[in-house]
Amino acid sequence: MEPLKIADRLKERFADEVLEAKEFRGQVSVTIKKNKLLEICNYLHDDQDLLFDYLVDVCGVDYLGKKDKRFQVVYHLYSMRHRHALRLKAEVSENDAVIDSVMPVWVGADWHEREAFDMFGIVFRGHHDLRRVLMPEDWEGYPLRKDYPLKGPEKEWRGFLEVLEKGQKFREFQWEE
Repeated sequence: MEPLKIADRLKERFADEVLEAKEFRGQVSVTIKKNKLLEICNYLHDDQDLLFDYLVDVCGVDYLGKKDKRFQVVYHLYSMRHRHALRLKAEVSENDAVIDSVMPVWVGADWHEREAFDMFGIVFRGHHDLRRVLMPEDWEGYPLRKDYPLKGPEKEWRGFLEVLEKGQKFREFQWEE
């Protein structure tokens, strides 16, 4: 099936949810409202003509000051059987940075959603283990947000000071060259 026909099928079935569908250099992107994300993902996964059985990636995007809805969660989908791809984008506002987890559809979304939570602060409702995966548990803020300070937090992170202390302590065991 041609990529734009996939977008057309989504527009027919979820007319109120699809905000935009476009193709650029052979890649199709469909932007949706977040309200029926799970229903749309189940449709993309289960429909035999589409059969998007592989979730390649989930990532966050911060459009601070450029769009009405600050964030997007982007799902890169692929059908192994039909060999077609789709980029599904769901808009998420800053004051309600919550979206449903797609783990019931693709269990592989687990760590991708944790990364988007860790870096952008987007909460995935229904995720079974939503905690930091890249940053330490006690880290403050979300490093990939565009308003995050370039030098990180003003004060030193407690874990960094502990690493420095241990480095000094174990310096006596360092090998000489």
